[in-house]
Amino acid sequence: MEVTAEKKELDNKNTDNTQSLVIDPLIAAEDRERVAVDLKAGLHPLKNKFVFWYTRRTPGVRTQTSYEDNIKKIVDFSTVEGFWVCYCHLARPSTLPSPTDLHLFKEGIRPLWEDAANCNGGKWIIRFKKAVSGRFWEDLVLALIGDQLDYGDNICGAVLSIRFNEDILSVWNRNASDQQAVMALRDSIKRHLKLPSGYVMEYKAHDASLRDNSSYRNTWIRS
Repeated sequence: MEVTAEKKELDNKNTDNTQSLVIDPLIAAEDRERVAVDLKAGLHPLKNKFVFWYTRRTPGVRTQTSYEDNIKKIVDFSTVEGFWVCYCHLARPSTLPSPTDLHLFKEGIRPLWEDAANCNGGKWIIRFKKAVSGRFWEDLVLALIGDQLDYGDNICGAVLSIRFNEDILSVWNRNASDQQAVMALRDSIKRHLKLPSGYVMEYKAHDASLRDNSSYRNTWIRS
């Protein structure tokens, strides 16, 4: 995996945005303090703090353990340097067993439909052949932490679902009823992933997932 050029690009982007991060009045007080500490340490702060999670379930085994109990936090980070330290040590998607989910969410948002930040939202879904999913996942992760996607404040996180015959990438947003933001996010994902024309994107609201207890079936927008 060639990460040097991408790391340099992300470093440059965050260096250019450092001053605006410090003075942005929309950033919470605790976030401004975090940014100030990172700058003093010579680090490159991200706009948001993020958390990597994973979910691993044993195929064919039914238990009473809730889905929430199966979600495990891996690591959190808030700087470019912190991201690369943890990301370079994470297992590549191609080495993970099925079914496994990797989650990257903004701090304070759990990767659950019922979370307060997610409950009124939904997700864009893209299905990939297993041979290429790792590359698209990495491109999405870099776009997400670099705040490169449109309507970034409306984005909660992203998930890579490792399955038997395919891998599924999804991007979660806060408001499923904001059609402009939903469609702008679709276009932004397509643009940043350079998604080939043959790929279909599907959208599903989380309340629909709660009703049919399914993440990826019965989607209501195909594009």
